[in-house]
Amino acid sequence: MTLGPLMLDIAGTELSGEDRRRLGHPLVGGVILFSRNYRDPAQLAALTADIHALKSAPLLIGVDHEGGRVQRFREGFTRLPPMRAFGEIWNDHPHRAKELARETGYVLAGELRAHGVDFSFAPVLDLDYGASSVIGDRAFHGDPRTVFELGQALMLGMKDAGMAACGKHFPGHGHVAADSHVDIPVDSRTLASIALADLVPFRLMIEAGLAAVMPAHVIYPEVDPRPAGFSRVWLQKILRRQLRFDGAIFSDDLCMAGAAVAGDVVERVTAALDAGCDMALVCNHPDLADEVLARLDVDWPAPSRARLARMHGHPHPPDMIALRESTRYAQALHRIAGLGLSSADLKLPTDPTDYCANA
Repeated sequence: MTLGPLMLDIAGTELSGEDRRRLGHPLVGGVILFSRNYRDPAQLAALTADIHALKSAPLLIGVDHEGGRVQRFREGFTRLPPMRAFGEIWNDHPHRAKELARETGYVLAGELRAHGVDFSFAPVLDLDYGASSVIGDRAFHGDPRTVFELGQALMLGMKDAGMAACGKHFPGHGHVAADSHVDIPVDSRTLASIALADLVPFRLMIEAGLAAVMPAHVIYPEVDPRPAGFSRVWLQKILRRQLRFDGAIFSDDLCMAGAAVAGDVVERVTAALDAGCDMALVCNHPDLADEVLARLDVDWPAPSRARLARMHGHPHPPDMIALRESTRYAQALHRIAGLGLSSADLKLPTDPTDYCANA
């Protein structure tokens, strides 16, 4: 059995019968978790084990766990700073900023892997132009090279903990004020302007081994009238051929307003996959997920399956007991504390039973 091209969500903190039915469908290859799916560390570990056991080829489990205001699991996890914190340190101490970003990537990924999550949709590689409220402090910096240096450091920390990184939002969401969750943003710049700035972190991260990319629900009319996530120009001509990216491409949530230009939900999924996405996300609308499962007819190529298989977390990660006993983890927590987070933010439960997946 191989993974399918759809990533869906689930309703609560354990799998319902309806969840099992949907996730068991051959078209489904992944699950994205949200805050509503988390109660405590033991529950999360049990949930991810249950999800992975559903199919002989385990479903991918992803989450938006970047730090700052986008961190789905909080109580029992280390509070991670927004990525802008590293950019602010970079302005005076670049080497220290990179060290702290790498340690943060290690903590981020180590804790998620200890609870059975395969990967996080991180890092954000958008430039901070001061224009986008939805990006805001999620961005490292406004300078393209700095964004790469810090993004690479975070990626290396994640890799140290056995997790692949997913850079977003290709080719750059930071220049537009509109929020693609509720609107259809339009970036009227030329390709040359975008290539000299926003594309730089993506190009350098790809050269450094970035495993996955998520395109933006943004229209760049000087390049293509379709949003990047539905554009063969952006995904195949520029990302695949010109930037030579051979990793996985995940669509952003196709239930967002920014995806509405592609039609109904089945047309959106079809358009995303046809444009070059390897996996399409349908979130927070189980009725629409059912519609896709009932109507989608797609020829899903073998290279997509191979690229997605590389997104599984490194097998046999240490559990939280072992992780907390490791020198690397302890040192990383100590260093992150220097970012100004309170001791309460960094405190983890001391009862080992909190981390027993099958307790």
